[in-house]
Amino acid sequence: MSDSRSQAPVSPVDGELSAGGRGRAGTPRREGAGTGRLARLGEVPHLGLVAALVSLAVVGLVTVPGTFATTSNLVSVLALAATIGVITVGATFVIIGGGIDLSVGAVMALASVWATTVATQSYGPLVMMVCAVLVGAGAGAVSGLLIAYGRMVPFIATLAMLVAARGLAQRMSDRRTQLVGPGNELIVALSTTRVLGLPVLVYVFAVVVAAGWVLLNRTTFGRRTYAVGGNAEAARLAGIDVRRHTMWLYVLSGVCCGIAAVLIMARTTTGSSTHGDLYELDAIAAVIIGGTLLTGGRGSILGSILGLLIFTVITNLFILNGLNTSDQLIAKGLIIIVAVLLQRRGLTSRT
Repeated sequence: MSDSRSQAPVSPVDGELSAGGRGRAGTPRREGAGTGRLARLGEVPHLGLVAALVSLAVVGLVTVPGTFATTSNLVSVLALAATIGVITVGATFVIIGGGIDLSVGAVMALASVWATTVATQSYGPLVMMVCAVLVGAGAGAVSGLLIAYGRMVPFIATLAMLVAARGLAQRMSDRRTQLVGPGNELIVALSTTRVLGLPVLVYVFAVVVAAGWVLLNRTTFGRRTYAVGGNAEAARLAGIDVRRHTMWLYVLSGVCCGIAAVLIMARTTTGSSTHGDLYELDAIAAVIIGGTLLTGGRGSILGSILGLLIFTVITNLFILNGLNTSDQLIAKGLIIIVAVLLQRRGLTSRT
């Protein structure tokens, strides 16, 4: 470690910034921007995504003009996006950091079941919320430890967590839906109470997105995330504890799953082992469509949220037009394929 630093005498901060490049480990990029430049990707307007979202809105106005543009439908779209959106924020950090988390839907289900057990509910809604977040963080910590210190492949570790969390949720609930009981109306109020016409859970989603943007673009943690995802070895030589940072990325993803569990409890007034089914695919797809590289090192919160809104509006249009759910899944699959192909083409053109 000391030999490497002597070859590249840079300050810790400069080392972190240069670590984001994909060049030789420990060598600052000529641009001198490194991950500082990558971090500013969140500030670049995603015109293509905005254009796609506008096009979908036009389709909605043409096909179902009397329903799509109504206030109730737009609120429904935002409420639907809120739960998956919180998970998407966590997934963005993990993927930018060079990882993947397939367990987010199952962890959310486990957190909702644990929080709605009779023993937990007897302590009130605040304890239920804290319980959901702690369960999510705990599951994320386990995945992070296996990946960072156990040197397991993220795909395998999080796949194992997906199966284990779903199974534990089924065991705890005995495969039954658990209702949010009397005295815990504060959780339900997140969905039923409206401020300026929007449910409170939409504002919770907005706060999580804002916090995620600041964390990714305005803090050392965000710079290190880009650096670790861009070139883990260069980040290590720059003085970043890559394993510890990787673990915290999965803890952050787990915290987002816990918050999402609170939101889905508010929407459905239940905790269930079936919550979050295929949410991991929607979240990962939204991140990819938003421009985040699956190989890590590049991406933005804004792009991921735009990708999520595109997916949510597509789902809404299929429902309003009475189209088959199977066709909806096919359309989503094609969109993911096109997004990945465009990414690969963009990377090839740069080289």
